[in-house]
Amino acid sequence: MSQGVTIGQASKASGIKAPTIRYYEQIQLLPSPPRSEGNRRLYDADDLRRLRFIRHARELGFEIEPIRELLALAGDPSRPCLSADSIARSHLADIDHKIARLTALRTEVTRMTECAQDSAANCRVIEVLGDHSGCLHDRH
Repeated sequence: MSQGVTIGQASKASGIKAPTIRYYEQIQLLPSPPRSEGNRRLYDADDLRRLRFIRHARELGFEIEPIRELLALAGDPSRPCLSADSIARSHLADIDHKIARLTALRTEVTRMTECAQDSAANCRVIEVLGDHSGCLHDRH
């Protein structure tokens, strides 16, 4: 039997569930590992490092394709950091856009909840949800 850990052990070591590990193999984010005589996947230390890299990138909100590009850069240390920096800056711009949108949504929902009416007939929440044209976040 060759060296390596099973998918269950790889899952525990990386913090990634076994079905997700299989998915990463299917989309070729993780190379298919060798198999034991019993046809069990066997992951080595490089696979575990790669899985931890992927998990950390996902926790930071990176999508699959940028992770694929970052893994390719990590696999070729002679390449300039500029490419990785560009990927991270693009992700940061996406985060800033999401924050701006969430801030606008928060403002809108806060405005909706400033209601002192006693009945649903005069409720600001019902009124705003019923008339989308009055939403502030659509104006930005």
